[in-house]
Amino acid sequence: MTYFDSVTGKPLFKAPVGRTMQEFIRESQAHGWPSFRDDEVVWENVRVLPNGETVSVDGTHLGHNLPDGSGNRYCINLVSIAGNPTAQEDDNAKDINQ
Repeated sequence: MTYFDSVTGKPLFKAPVGRTMQEFIRESQAHGWPSFRDDEVVWENVRVLPNGETVSVDGTHLGHNLPDGSGNRYCINLVSIAGNPTAQEDDNAKDINQ
């Protein structure tokens, strides 16, 4: 599943990667917000600032990196990733899923 920037429509996260949807949901519920791992970040559109704040390349505040025993954990505000894809991104997603 792809999660899109609520401001620009660019893809920010693709999850689950390397785990099941149930594992993704379980971890997200345990922490109270969607929790993504390094392999699930679309790095061309996401940056982590030195203080751990996670933002889109266009400046949308997404949440924070809160590392745990398993590595980086990007705890993201759901409203920030509830966007619709741009027409270009929507076409790309259709091509990938076919």
